[in-house]
Amino acid sequence: MERSLVIIKPDAVQRGLVGEILRRFERKGLKLIALKMMRLDDAILQEHYAHVADKPFFTELSQFMSSSPVVVLCLEGLGAVEIVRLVSGVSPRDMGSIRGDFSLSGQRNIVHSSDSVEAAQKEIHRFFKEEELFQYDKTEWMHTLSSKEK
Repeated sequence: MERSLVIIKPDAVQRGLVGEILRRFERKGLKLIALKMMRLDDAILQEHYAHVADKPFFTELSQFMSSSPVVVLCLEGLGAVEIVRLVSGVSPRDMGSIRGDFSLSGQRNIVHSSDSVEAAQKEIHRFFKEEELFQYDKTEWMHTLSSKEK
């Protein structure tokens, strides 16, 4: 099973969308294995957004991401990285996705989701200690996944 990281960004927290966003991932059948609310400090923002730290928009992005608490979660499931990306959407024009249904902006876009399995592994360990990642049977999978898929 794959794991993916999601950050529910300040715009979603401020607009009261946390429950709706969690609901969409859970209804898809993904297993929630970690969840916490936190403030992102400069050190974690520098590390998480190192790939865009030299871009002109980085300062504004950092200010936005530290303007309010965020909710960070780790989801697990068959093809979790791709599924989370599809549920999240890419742009505000992806109607039916989280971004398409709740955002107008390409930058104030409600959620961050891991873009690859490798990125997910790094991001999950950036935000969660090993003991914060819960292992448990999701009995629903008995009805939604074949034995080969589990």
